[in-house]
Amino acid sequence: MLRKRLYILVGCLVAMAAMLAACTDGASEDAEESARLQVVQDRGNVICASRDDVPGYGFLNEAGNNVGFDIDLCRALAAAVLGDPNAIEIRLITAADRGPTIQSGEVDMLVRTVTWTTSRDAQWGNYAQTMFYDGQGFMVRKDLGVSSALDLKDATVCVTQGTTTELNLQDFSNQNDLNITARTFEDTDAVLAAYEEQQCEAFTNDRSQLAALGTALENRADHVILPETISEEPLGPVVPHGDDQWFDIVKTVMAILIYAEAYDVTSGNVPTSVTGDTKVDRLFGLEGSFGQESLGLKVTAAQDVIKAVGNYGEIYNRNLGPGGIDLPRENGRNALWADATCTDCPKGGQIYAAPLR
Repeated sequence: MLRKRLYILVGCLVAMAAMLAACTDGASEDAEESARLQVVQDRGNVICASRDDVPGYGFLNEAGNNVGFDIDLCRALAAAVLGDPNAIEIRLITAADRGPTIQSGEVDMLVRTVTWTTSRDAQWGNYAQTMFYDGQGFMVRKDLGVSSALDLKDATVCVTQGTTTELNLQDFSNQNDLNITARTFEDTDAVLAAYEEQQCEAFTNDRSQLAALGTALENRADHVILPETISEEPLGPVVPHGDDQWFDIVKTVMAILIYAEAYDVTSGNVPTSVTGDTKVDRLFGLEGSFGQESLGLKVTAAQDVIKAVGNYGEIYNRNLGPGGIDLPRENGRNALWADATCTDCPKGGQIYAAPLR
């Protein structure tokens, strides 16, 4: 009987030790999960995984600076959490590196024309709201005599390896019995070079990237983007799993860009004193709050963001619009949302964010 009681006592002690260890581990994990904002502030910069090879999104300008839509989203985040849009490090990665890079937690944000999919959301990291709606298309040489992607029977198509683009191409070929051969390359520059060298009859990418990359072709007029859009490609920033505060910060910064445009506030007219417009005053930390303190942000963080990079429309126009690769926006999906019953909603297409209040 005594031996039995000893066994029970030992078992209880082992169970208690395991529970204590689990609680300690959990507390440690919680501390780690809530630490990224502090790490960024202690480090003094925001590390973003991105690119420098696609005009409009991320590319080197004549001065050698990496500029673009994705780069500006990183700059906006740095302005919000550090007060300095230039306190960034852009870590250049290939398309195939995107998943491993954000999974490792070695960067604070992945913003490299990354399509939001269910498996990536589960396996890679947390996606903030969509900041650009795209869809996959095809570019061909005019002298090929092809007017539709459905005419690419038995064609060889160049595509970037390790992307949803490659998977969509296979689906499109299978569904339409086209017997397309995919010629894959690790980076986009290699895809474009192979297409120019006529190693393939066509190349495929998101339609916005086709327009952007087309600007680098020697004779752009000799090429045409076919009319079909074969996929949905919602693009937006991604953060590592495990830190809800950091995820909420990134979503909020994206919302600041969107709502500043909705409220007609630009980099040139950011208010610094009460305007009398409740929603504007709340956004810019002049009266009321939308939760800045809970996020660990300055009450006036939106002032820093919009002064530094402008609102969503300004970012779009200088990179993807008339000041960049000239993708039409008006009445398109990347205009601000309009079809709503409220009287002060954003205006336009599908770009939208959670209300800041």
